[in-house]
Amino acid sequence: MPVSPNLCRSVMAVAALSLASPAAAELTRVTDDGFVSRHEVVVEASPKDAWLALIAPAGWWRSEHTWSGDAANLTLTPQAGGCFCETIPEVDEPGRFTLQGSVEHMRVIQAYPETALRMQGALGPLQSEPVTGILTITISTVEQGTRIVWEYNVGGTMRYEVPVISKAVDGVMGAQLTALADLLGPVAMPDAAPASDPAEGPVSSEDPAPAGADGGAEAEGKTTEAAKTTAVPVIRSRIPAPSAVVDKPASVDDAFGDLEDSQPRA
Repeated sequence: MPVSPNLCRSVMAVAALSLASPAAAELTRVTDDGFVSRHEVVVEASPKDAWLALIAPAGWWRSEHTWSGDAANLTLTPQAGGCFCETIPEVDEPGRFTLQGSVEHMRVIQAYPETALRMQGALGPLQSEPVTGILTITISTVEQGTRIVWEYNVGGTMRYEVPVISKAVDGVMGAQLTALADLLGPVAMPDAAPASDPAEGPVSSEDPAPAGADGGAEAEGKTTEAAKTTAVPVIRSRIPAPSAVVDKPASVDDAFGDLEDSQPRA
């Protein structure tokens, strides 16, 4: 199948950004038709405060990763079927007038207050592709504070090169969790061994405590005496990277732009 020049340019730009951002955490799984991005932070806020902040993305989501350019236009309804949506404001200025628009980023499929939020949706550039993305966010109490685990599982056919787009999306996901942690008060944690299996939310009313809601089993093995304290907030994947804190996310134009130059970019 012929590959459009626009697609080639977009993929090359994302690849350059990924290689230039060594701080981006590694992915936990990359296959020919999908990938899994997993990050984790510990914050000072209580699970209740973490939940209230999580469901109000206008207060922490990075504006450069929105379609309108302003996170204040984001809303999230924390109930099954609820929308993580964005309003595209109307423009009324000399020589130009538009009507108000909107974007659905994700749809809530599970909301378990103070414990787990699961949403389905293809974020950013994935929106134009026939892929399914499941974002599972779990909140649990740990000795140091409140742990937030953020896992985005994407699968399906896409026109992007998976090893390239997965790194760009992983960097943006890490940047969003960093922004949330900054709002809640990040806790410095020692570099530890990989965490256990990805967190899973509750599956039925008979199982009210979500599997993995306690953040999963403690990391296997012991941290060596030479382990160093990482600058906060700590962003860890199951496959530890030399540097796990996302300092500079991929730019929205290159990492979260659409495939065609003629289409809207976000």
